[in-house]
Amino acid sequence: MTYKRGDRIALVHTTDPHTHLTEGDQGAVKRYDAGLAQLYVNWDNGSTLSMLLGDGDEVRPA
Repeated sequence: MTYKRGDRIALVHTTDPHTHLTEGDQGAVKRYDAGLAQLYVNWDNGSTLSMLLGDGDEVRPA
């Protein structure tokens, strides 16, 4: 999947045990690095946690 700046996404799952994000939290794509499968997100709750799509993190369109 290709993500563009401003796309709205929702969290399905993250492997980060230290985040306060929960399933269904939403945010806007800041940048997508396809080579690293890394999705940079500005979450609505203020978090800036990036999603490592190749390492088990999962999002869906919001």
